[in-house]
Amino acid sequence: MIADFQSYTFWLIVISLFCLLLERIIPWRQQKLLRPQWLQDVFWLAFNGYFLAVLFAPLFTGAAGLADQLFARIGWPQPSQVNLLNSQPFWMQFFVLLVVQDFIEWSVHNALHRIPALWEFHKVHHSIHDMDWIGNFRFHWMEVLIYKPAKYLPLAFMGFNYEPVLAVAVFATLVGHLNHSNVPFDYGPLKYIFNSPKMHIWHHDTELHLNSGQNFGIVLSVWDWLFGTAWMPQGQPQRLGFDGDDKFPDNLLLRMIYPASKFLMAHEESK
Repeated sequence: MIADFQSYTFWLIVISLFCLLLERIIPWRQQKLLRPQWLQDVFWLAFNGYFLAVLFAPLFTGAAGLADQLFARIGWPQPSQVNLLNSQPFWMQFFVLLVVQDFIEWSVHNALHRIPALWEFHKVHHSIHDMDWIGNFRFHWMEVLIYKPAKYLPLAFMGFNYEPVLAVAVFATLVGHLNHSNVPFDYGPLKYIFNSPKMHIWHHDTELHLNSGQNFGIVLSVWDWLFGTAWMPQGQPQRLGFDGDDKFPDNLLLRMIYPASKFLMAHEESK
């Protein structure tokens, strides 16, 4: 089979295999390969890494078209036709896209922890108790519907070409996989710029060390250091998860429809 280097799915598979191998070579914690819920996380990887984009593609395409129509109707430039950066070199598009996108995602991630209604969806990701690379893709499908609209207008007006968009997506996936990997490293002095396994593990600590949590960075850690949400002591948390996760469902379907399933479970318990 000829490798499709222009396909995100190809790079997702390559990065996943790389991190799986890395964990076998330099593990940080004593953790089984086939640890509890590993098969469920294989589903999250396939669903969120591929099928979700296919399912939501018509929705996002339609929403982008409506945005263009709305902006044209009120006499504003249409987002898809501005294209501020599409004539700039690859490296500049890559750098601008990475920084702007990551700041937006840091802000949204911060909100997922601070706004109770959004936190209900984000609990799926924090249901991880055995951290490894595949946990990067354990997240509720509603998060895509939160992140995408937040990023659409600023990124659409800039008009990035496909190549830098793919490159940033691949780089972000690599860093995200590594951040969740069972490997013991940071980036030395660059820890103030890039997120790492030794930093991100504290984001998943059951204990909240700062107001509403800590270490919200996705690729870059710089936002946490700048805005006072960084927490990076030595060692590892005693326990991963969140307060009250003993009542969070283990069942995949119930997690998929959470928080609606919370009311279903409460109804069953009251009978």
